[in-house]
Amino acid sequence: MSRHKVAGFKLKRPVDSRNALLRNLVTSVILQERIVTTVPKAKAAKPLVEKMITLAKTDTLHSRRQAAAFLFTPESVKKLFDSLGTRFGQRNGGYTRITRLGPRKGDGAEVAMLELVGSELVKRAADRAKRREERLKAQREGRDTEEETPEE
Repeated sequence: MSRHKVAGFKLKRPVDSRNALLRNLVTSVILQERIVTTVPKAKAAKPLVEKMITLAKTDTLHSRRQAAAFLFTPESVKKLFDSLGTRFGQRNGGYTRITRLGPRKGDGAEVAMLELVGSELVKRAADRAKRREERLKAQREGRDTEEETPEE
């Protein structure tokens, strides 16, 4: 038996369950920018995420309705068109990355992270801003305590 002309992923599910699973994964990737799932599910969801982002690059009513018909939440459609479409506007494909993370503890299934390219930069910038804010807060509190000690 050969694998010629056999396309797609079955993921051991009937068609409706499989479609719902993939739509859920795509919605989650768009909202959270990274998800951890099994390797076959990540590979199956990747082209769908890419297609949604490509849709978002042309912000028309028609493309919004096409995305809304596939994605599960209105927030995901809004984020897709407002931030992701503009972020990947100059990029021709390759919006996602699959990183293998090794076996899962419970059942030993190979796990992978499906993330949007560039999301680590956004996350790093947010972390840096948070650290800076904490440092300034600590300095302020440090000054406050220094000012209080001579009075006592």
